[in-house]
Amino acid sequence: MSIFTILLALLAFGFLIFVHELGHFLAARAFGIRVYEFSIGMGPKLLWYDSKKTGIRYKLCILPFGGYVSMAEAGEDDSAPSTDPRALVNQKPWRRLIVMIAGGFVNLVVGFLLMVAVVAGGTIGSTVVADFPNEIAVEGVSTNAQGLLSGDEIIKVGGRRIRTAQELDYEIMRKGTAPLEVVVLRDTDGDGVRETELPLTITFPTETAEGQLLGTRDFRIYAREKTVGSVLKDSFFRSVCLVRMVWESLYDLVTGRYGVEAVSGPIGITGTMGEAVSYGVLPFLYLIAMISINLGVVNLLPIPALDGGRVVFLLIEMIFRKPVPRHIEARIHAIGLLLLLGLSVFVSCMDIRSFF
Repeated sequence: MSIFTILLALLAFGFLIFVHELGHFLAARAFGIRVYEFSIGMGPKLLWYDSKKTGIRYKLCILPFGGYVSMAEAGEDDSAPSTDPRALVNQKPWRRLIVMIAGGFVNLVVGFLLMVAVVAGGTIGSTVVADFPNEIAVEGVSTNAQGLLSGDEIIKVGGRRIRTAQELDYEIMRKGTAPLEVVVLRDTDGDGVRETELPLTITFPTETAEGQLLGTRDFRIYAREKTVGSVLKDSFFRSVCLVRMVWESLYDLVTGRYGVEAVSGPIGITGTMGEAVSYGVLPFLYLIAMISINLGVVNLLPIPALDGGRVVFLLIEMIFRKPVPRHIEARIHAIGLLLLLGLSVFVSCMDIRSFF
């Protein structure tokens, strides 16, 4: 990895951390919650500014990983309730819930906006089959010979509705290692209108990437006309597909389809950023969009120490009309934090090992 790649990764991670914490900060300010500090990075401070109007200290710290919003007596560690009416712990549960999910939500929004830029600057692929060129044909496997024709519009793969080229490739990649039901719309009357819905059972070609068997396609697809509506629609469904990819990747990891070597931390992602930059601006922006959406989804998982873990305790409080004792919640989050730190160290070691 070059110095340029490392600096670029630090800027990217710093930006995503900034928008995440900004989400918490804006939600807290909207509800009048007292905020002491808004910090980007961890450790000793490099730059800081104290607002005379609000009393909030804005900090930039030396370590670019992490960040936080310090709120008045948040009640996360103290067993005694706060007497400050503007403290987070004294807000109504639904307000605290919004503050907790705001960071992950903003990451999802930023990921979508970056995806709009990627789609607007690139080509919008459809799900309509164009042709079956020899350069991507696979010996012994032909989807054309199995009934797929040029002009077919693929609307379902493995029972899932398909709207974008990205969804088409993802479903084939994940499920196409076995015979798969594909539903197409076909023009059977020759009038130029695809009106007939046909189910086909297709055996797709496969390839091995990083030790994993994946399905692939042996046909090209048509591009879709680029309009404001098509850009926004494709961006939305690409973003939704990425959210689903995060969930299903976690499931595949837990069930053993993927090994731990498939997990990357900041070091591995930095290397991937270097590769993305070498291909151009749009691949790099796509990677940042994917990381932002990944960060938003993972942070909202019901895991102690993450925002999603805190949301679980808030939901318990809202259901039973009584909060979990704060010292118990604090201990659970502390254990979760230790486990997450241990996982981070393990993944970082795996990343470093992959370079040798």
